Amino acid sequence: MSNQNLAAIQGAYAAFAKGDVPGVLGVLDPNIAWTEAEGFPYGGTYNGPNAVLEGVFMKLGTEWEGFSAVPAEFIDGGDTIVALGKYSGKYRATGKSFEADFAHIWKFRDGKVFRFIQYVDTLLVNRALQG
Repeated sequence: MSNQNLAAIQGAYAAFAKGDVPGVLGVLDPNIAWTEAEGFPYGGTYNGPNAVLEGVFMKLGTEWEGFSAVPAEFIDGGDTIVALGKYSGKYRATGKSFEADFAHIWKFRDGKVFRFIQYVDTLLVNRALQG
């Protein structure tokens, strides 16, 4: 199952890069608990794919220009996949850009992600938010 989990996450990042949000949401369990880091603009836990769509992805798509999450490395732990990479984008309201390293923890059960946890240097992100 591990290779399938890794392939699913690699596919989710590829879908995100193309703007294929349904492709990303497709790997999520209906009861996903998706946690954005405290201090991140959308910090908190979102329950269910629709909450992730409305609380995270729609905001990233409308409030940021060219927001990207580009993985550089994957650590395959079977039912847990860790992705290490870099965020970047320009906050539309201020015109300021940022880059920050991220770590994403993806936890699988029965072939779907039931838990997502984001780690990021929120100070770097918040500097872009300040006018």
